[in-house]
Amino acid sequence: MLAHSSGYEITWEKLPDDFVLDDEPVDNINQPPLAAALTESLEIAGKLPEAALTTTNYGICATLNQQVVVKAPDWGYVPLIRVPRDEVTRSYTPRLQGDIPVIVMEFISDTEGTEYSSKPTYPPGKWFFYEQVLKVPNYGIFEPSTGVLEVYKLDDLGNYELQTPDENNRYWIAQMNLFLGVWQGNRENRNGYWLRWWDENGQLLLWGSEAAALERQRAEAERQRANEQSQRAERLLQQLRDAGIEPEA
Repeated sequence: MLAHSSGYEITWEKLPDDFVLDDEPVDNINQPPLAAALTESLEIAGKLPEAALTTTNYGICATLNQQVVVKAPDWGYVPLIRVPRDEVTRSYTPRLQGDIPVIVMEFISDTEGTEYSSKPTYPPGKWFFYEQVLKVPNYGIFEPSTGVLEVYKLDDLGNYELQTPDENNRYWIAQMNLFLGVWQGNRENRNGYWLRWWDENGQLLLWGSEAAALERQRAEAERQRANEQSQRAERLLQQLRDAGIEPEA
């Protein structure tokens, strides 16, 4: 599969079996839990279709001017893959194996500025790769320590444009029918800023621990309601007995 973009030849080919992938660890201890939290709430809310793919530091490939390029965003969402999952265990090639990701995210790391790199020469920078090669419609850059989130969308000219959040400080991701925003609180012994999803009605998509806590609250409220009903019934029976009326069994 061949395409041309701004004078570059782009092809979509499966990663060669002997291609050596970068196996260095992630830059920041916060990155894995941030990514896992994004996926978990989608799954619990039933918004992660069986054919969808979420990626975490996982290679997304293209061949640019006959040279293989692999970038591994900290988190990404592909709405549909068209091949068996065992064919994408090492890497994922859009168009060849499924859809272009509708959003990729980078969590600002110790390597300052790489998230904004638009270097077009090989190996290209992340910004250039997402914008000009993959043409991912949404690109999020998140600073976990400060909670600053920037969301860029492709404009009609195919360039990323910084978006303005809504009145709730959230960004509408149309392809997912969800809002993306920043939430502050505790999860997995990490107290800080997190990226969260909200549905079109503004309802927060819960994590598993939150859903379990909510269910416990509901069960406790139901138990209390049942106890109150039982106590009211006992009081009524006693009032009848005090009036010399023996209730029928």
